[in-house]
Amino acid sequence: MGHKEKSRKDKRLQEISLLRTIPYSDHQRWWSKETIAVVTGGNRGIGFEISRQLADHGVTVVLTSRDASVGVESIKVLQEGGLDVHCHQLDILDSSSVNEFAEWLKEEYGGLDILVNNAGVNSNMGSDNSVENARKCIETNYYGTKRMIEAMIPLMKPSAAGGRIVNVSSRLGRLNGKRNRIENEELREKLSDVESLSEELIDETINNFLQQIEDGSWKTGGWPQTFTDYSVSKLAVNTYTRYMAKKLSDRPEGEKIYINCYCPGWVKTALTGYAGSVTVEQGADTGVWIALVPDQEITGKFFAERREINF
Repeated sequence: MGHKEKSRKDKRLQEISLLRTIPYSDHQRWWSKETIAVVTGGNRGIGFEISRQLADHGVTVVLTSRDASVGVESIKVLQEGGLDVHCHQLDILDSSSVNEFAEWLKEEYGGLDILVNNAGVNSNMGSDNSVENARKCIETNYYGTKRMIEAMIPLMKPSAAGGRIVNVSSRLGRLNGKRNRIENEELREKLSDVESLSEELIDETINNFLQQIEDGSWKTGGWPQTFTDYSVSKLAVNTYTRYMAKKLSDRPEGEKIYINCYCPGWVKTALTGYAGSVTVEQGADTGVWIALVPDQEITGKFFAERREINF
């Protein structure tokens, strides 16, 4: 990142810090204590901070954790601060775990209003670019997110404000970025065309990538050159977000569901080996902002620092 670009970004983050101190007015607050938000991987890092900020705004939060005991420990901190936060065990890689969580959520809360798909993995740090764990990365970041969306959509509560789905993603997965994009122009065009975009095309792209990992041809396959497996997994999340926005767009009034994704930036968390330049408070902010944005039917968009960015 150049000096000017860094200076602009730092200034924008300072602006956001100020915006975060301005409370929502009563007429903007479409939510209440009865509003239920589910945050996957909420026991630490960005997920924990998203949970804290949502609860601080008065939303009832259910954070999930693969390890139940870790989840219990994490919510103690928030509950001691007077926040309405609960936890439940969930492994997004396990269909039976997702189904069990869905049944519990329906029985306990009658459903949900907000879903934040935060759970994810990255096995590379610094200049590393190993694809040894590519399958796990794809399975978690893309298929795990997709599994949660499919399971939670039937549980989204009808409301005038609409259900909200926020996918935590990354600029590394941009289709048409200046750097790190896939080189196959024909494939980029296909994945960019929302009208003809299909789940089959996204899955086929991912399967081709994994096949090239298996046979060792991925380096000449035109895939992103930085954190390749993570970038491809997030490219899939971004593309699936746009696909689902179109698929959900014809739902009737009162049953609308808005789905968007955002890049939190290079945040100081375990995912980056604590090497990031963005605080967790800053990294969580845009996700919370999208989840709560009032009176705006925003869907199928990609955000960073509270601004829309290109896919």
